[in-house]
Amino acid sequence: MIKNSIHHDQLRIFLAEDDPEDRTFFKDAFDAIRMRHTLTMFEDGSALMEYLNTEDIELPDIIFMDVAMPGLSGMECLRAIRSAGKLSHIVVAIYSVTSSPAKVEKAFVEGANIYIKKPAEFAELRKIIIDVTNRSWQYMTDGLNRKNFVVNY
Repeated sequence: MIKNSIHHDQLRIFLAEDDPEDRTFFKDAFDAIRMRHTLTMFEDGSALMEYLNTEDIELPDIIFMDVAMPGLSGMECLRAIRSAGKLSHIVVAIYSVTSSPAKVEKAFVEGANIYIKKPAEFAELRKIIIDVTNRSWQYMTDGLNRKNFVVNY
């Protein structure tokens, strides 16, 4: 049986990121917040999808996902997540160094919940993690909101 229910006091957060420095930066910011949430990291989209397609696992509440990864890209993972019934409800935050209008639009159309331009500053990343984990994601069932889709600090 797969378990997933969002409890804002203790979320299961996944990060799919191929760059080791970016993973460390994210983990350090996450740890500095001292939340009760758990963080699980994957080195690429293939590892993430292999885990998500395993039976009898606890699904994440939120996935932060880089766009440009070897193997399966973030957009390929997003399409797979949105097309799999058991995964389609997971909040997906696209997490990228670029926020070109074309990439943002593609992520929106493919069903991402939010698009985050990777910040260079530690304090900005902490704010982003706090913002995403504290949001009410109920609107995701009512259609995405373009006004709140992109996060740039």
